[in-house]
Amino acid sequence: MTYPHIEPYAHGTLEVGDGHRVYWETCGNPGGRPAVVLHGGPGSGCTPAWRRFFDPDAYRVVLFDQRGCGRSTPSAGDPDADLSTNTTHHLLADIELLRAHLGVDRWVVFGGSWGSTLGMAYAQRHPGRVHALVLFSVAVATVRNVEWITRSMGRLFPAQWAAFKAGAGGGGQGRLVDAYARLLADPDPAVRDRAARDWCAWEDSHVAVTAGHKPSARYADPRFRQVFARLVTHYWRHGAWLDDDEILSGAAKLAGIPGALVHGRLDVSSPLDDAWQLAQAWPDADLVVVDDAGHGAGYPGMAEACLAALRRFQAP
Repeated sequence: MTYPHIEPYAHGTLEVGDGHRVYWETCGNPGGRPAVVLHGGPGSGCTPAWRRFFDPDAYRVVLFDQRGCGRSTPSAGDPDADLSTNTTHHLLADIELLRAHLGVDRWVVFGGSWGSTLGMAYAQRHPGRVHALVLFSVAVATVRNVEWITRSMGRLFPAQWAAFKAGAGGGGQGRLVDAYARLLADPDPAVRDRAARDWCAWEDSHVAVTAGHKPSARYADPRFRQVFARLVTHYWRHGAWLDDDEILSGAAKLAGIPGALVHGRLDVSSPLDDAWQLAQAWPDADLVVVDDAGHGAGYPGMAEACLAALRRFQAP
């Protein structure tokens, strides 16, 4: 249902400050409509699958690994990696540096899950640089949602959540995201690895809402688990450094920017109400609800809606 696999025609690393170098790549048509991909997580990195959402004849696609993950350096998986300069504000500045570095004036922003939060924050701060927004599995980083995904959602997956809570040890009586962040910074590598396994097992369990779900193969990689779990807990415990209602209350800043919001009705990881509220406050956005889909673009209806939206915005 997506376009054939393509390889980048250019790639490199960009020094963005604070000792960080961000990996980037471009593929498709060098003269096409520029688009930037904002991956989820935080910390999941960009994979080749993201390239296949774009018509390679129509788009100049820019993909990059956000600070600390994927091919960017230093890696958040290193136990001594300093995360103090890895925040939403740093990532937003990195996007602007990358845009200027590649000589892009305006681009289509395509993001999913955490990438949708980052995309909305970017568009609200730099509306003149955004041609359109295509966001799926819309997530809004709020204290309410962090508590939902780490505690309240246990009502839907009681056995899996009991294991998740047990993995936090004595810290399970407080905020689970704080307890896991401490375990992931423990000097003992065995403690860190166990915490990353338990965190990723919970992540995988609450996206399994339809028959035939297969666990993410990337969670089998201990390096990936460590990077992903450490960055997710780092961002969530700080509320992504955004005011709790910043994304929804700032939706008026998106006026004039066309958008598509694609969301699965069965998405319990990021319930539909946030995407619906955003669509009410942003009249230039269309909300597409895919009835038989959960979280992520791996469902046929989700992929189809994302492809349709990107085709809509590819014309010069």
